[in-house]
Amino acid sequence: MKFEKYHISQEIKNNLAELGFKRPTDIQFKSIPPIMNGEDVLAIAQTGTGKTAAFAIPVVDRIHRRKSSQRSDGIQCIVMVPTRELAMQIGDVFNEISKHTRSKSFALVGGVEQDAQIRKLQHGIDILVATPGRMFDLISQGYINLDKIDTLILDEADHMLDLGFIDDIKSVKKMIKQKHQTLFFSATINADIKKLAYSQVKSSAIRIEISPDDPVSKNVSHAVMFVEMDDKRFFLERFIKEHPESRIIVFVRTRVRAERVEKAMARASITSCNLHGGKDQSNRTQIMNAFKLGDFKILIATDVSARGIDVAGVNYVINYDLPEKAENYVHRVGRTGRGTQKGIAISFCSKDEIPRLEEIQKFINKPVEVIPISRKEYAFTVESSEASSVESVDNKSEESPAANSPWESDYTLGEEQSIKKLIDDHESWIKKKKKKKKGLGKQK
Repeated sequence: MKFEKYHISQEIKNNLAELGFKRPTDIQFKSIPPIMNGEDVLAIAQTGTGKTAAFAIPVVDRIHRRKSSQRSDGIQCIVMVPTRELAMQIGDVFNEISKHTRSKSFALVGGVEQDAQIRKLQHGIDILVATPGRMFDLISQGYINLDKIDTLILDEADHMLDLGFIDDIKSVKKMIKQKHQTLFFSATINADIKKLAYSQVKSSAIRIEISPDDPVSKNVSHAVMFVEMDDKRFFLERFIKEHPESRIIVFVRTRVRAERVEKAMARASITSCNLHGGKDQSNRTQIMNAFKLGDFKILIATDVSARGIDVAGVNYVINYDLPEKAENYVHRVGRTGRGTQKGIAISFCSKDEIPRLEEIQKFINKPVEVIPISRKEYAFTVESSEASSVESVDNKSEESPAANSPWESDYTLGEEQSIKKLIDDHESWIKKKKKKKKGLGKQK
């Protein structure tokens, strides 16, 4: 069923067509009808499958149909999110879907001066996308009134509840005086968080799970390469140089490492920029806008951005460090392969990180495919680096698998292969594997 057939306003249909949205994704197909019917919804779907549009389309349509002019009578919908980047990203989606409609939305975040935000609120809005801190601040100052709220949305609900925002959510629900609809959307959710979520929705809430056994989007091919911690910079350098036109997001564990990896790449004549929670909001916004515009192609980020980066055309995600929490792996790799696009995610795993890899595999219910590296190939990568003689990212020296590796592949290469070819070979193998499975399915 195409969006053109949906019972939504023509203005929204035109906006969706302009955005290239022809048919709803699975999560949109299953979520939009019950939301339009006023049901509470708890939806779990893979990152990059269109969850934001799944709730934005029906909310914008409802407000547009209800209003007779551009004038706002008060905020009717609040979307609560855990991070500033995510708030701005969702705000952009609402703005795109609500063009030429009577619905007005605004993204409210902390870390910036509040005067301009207050003026925007006073001019009148219908949909508020906000992080809890700044929202409660302006509620206490009397600039945000919740009397007209009829829809409360929690995006990245697992992260909201996991970060301890459950009390904030309960506080907001108590402030909402009239009967309202509650929508929970997330890519990942565990049993404890699910129990908390269920306590905040009606018992009749619609529960939707898209591919719950495989939280990684089918559009993302992901694999792991075993690389010692102190050698990761050499492999990252080589990967970037073998993909000079690609847009790449590199995820690291801490803000300190983000700074160090950027410096290591600079020594190898690679331009990049880093993004982490230690930067002020204006700087973070500037960096994200520059990355979206293509001013630079390599973004080095911490997990603060894993759920807030929605940039078209990200070709690769590199997990320079494996994440502390297994569920963050899903959010990281979901920065590529968004919508109908295909993407590739590669993780660098050191000896110390093997327990994290095992937790990730347990979380996604399957092993992560391994791209083997021969001793000769490993040594070539380290020795050919422009930055091989400078200070390491970790300020320590570790024995390289080039000399002695417990996971060294059993074969050696006749000549040096590029990492790009290793990945291409891996991709070809995956495609053949999938075709073989389809063939067996038909025989049955």
